[in-house]
Amino acid sequence: MSVEVRVDPGRIARLLRLRGGVVERRLRERTSRVADIARSLAPGSMPDYIDWHIEEGPRSLQGIITCDHPATLYVLNGTRPHIIRPRRAKVLRFEVDGRVVYSTIVRHPGTRANNFLGRALRLGR
Repeated sequence: MSVEVRVDPGRIARLLRLRGGVVERRLRERTSRVADIARSLAPGSMPDYIDWHIEEGPRSLQGIITCDHPATLYVLNGTRPHIIRPRRAKVLRFEVDGRVVYSTIVRHPGTRANNFLGRALRLGR
């Protein structure tokens, strides 16, 4: 007596990748978890700009997390010391220790890089 098993790799791949398939379901769970962690690590109003989705290519699935806040790259990479000048007004207005301050120039000390997306990915494993 003999037993024959035929494996159709294409069919197995399709079953795993179909909407609601095991791989897609796990990828959705993990991507959602990493996005939630990124929201908890992101500074200021950045958590409101973090979103995620699943992209299906011809031979792959990808979990994609985006942050489209205008300052995202500055937070992720940090900034060097720089000078800030007004663009549309004659002076800059900001608060220091509860006092309103006006100035024509500010010497910003720069910011340390905060790669909250990378840390979220490592923590979300």
